[in-house]
Amino acid sequence: MKAIIADDEPNLAEDLRRRIARLWPELEIVAVLHDGVAAQQALITFNPDIAFLDIQMPGMTGLEVAQAAPKACRIVFVTAYDEHAVTAFEQAAVDYVLKPASDERLARCVERLRQNENIDSSALLARLSSLLQANSKPAPLRWIKAQLGQSVRMVAVEEICYFQSDDKYTTVMTRDAELLLRTSIKELIDQLDPADFWQVHRGTVVNVRQIVAAHHTALGKVTLSLRERKETLSVSRSYAHLFRQM
Repeated sequence: MKAIIADDEPNLAEDLRRRIARLWPELEIVAVLHDGVAAQQALITFNPDIAFLDIQMPGMTGLEVAQAAPKACRIVFVTAYDEHAVTAFEQAAVDYVLKPASDERLARCVERLRQNENIDSSALLARLSSLLQANSKPAPLRWIKAQLGQSVRMVAVEEICYFQSDDKYTTVMTRDAELLLRTSIKELIDQLDPADFWQVHRGTVVNVRQIVAAHHTALGKVTLSLRERKETLSVSRSYAHLFRQM
């Protein structure tokens, strides 16, 4: 069987390719693309059995690419959309994997694909398109209002090194300050751009651009060094796969 991967984040696309190859060595991944137009062309050129598609891509969305795919091609969406928007598809033949995908979730996806059920996906694609339009998220946060003593400070999100959970509040760590945000980290995650901020622990979300290096111990633990903070951040096992190539 043949497959293609399309994701406009090259590092995430390569990570997905490597992990799928480990879970399913017999599957031939014939192309890794980074925009919707190239993905559509790859469907014509390679006629793959499976297409792993991000939804938000330049040129064409993953939904548009999927709608143009041959009926025999099975579609898996790998994206950062809210999980509640896709609950109905958890048992569907057209699978849906949320970023960052855990090893366990990706393994379940591969097992479904191995079964190779012959199901027409057009109705499911139409339903998914409608559901995503109804549950589309607002634009990611660009600024936050955080408390510093008795003052409220406006902070651009790109200036934030990481967020740390503090009970019902969240500590905002910038290069030179520790601020308090009256929002739980669970609520905050839904408002941040998943391409720029990654959850690395149950209570920690890091600015990807701040990561300098990932340090691996012999016991499999991972810690992160940051560009503008001296402390290191611990990565839980659930998110360690994000840093296997670092």
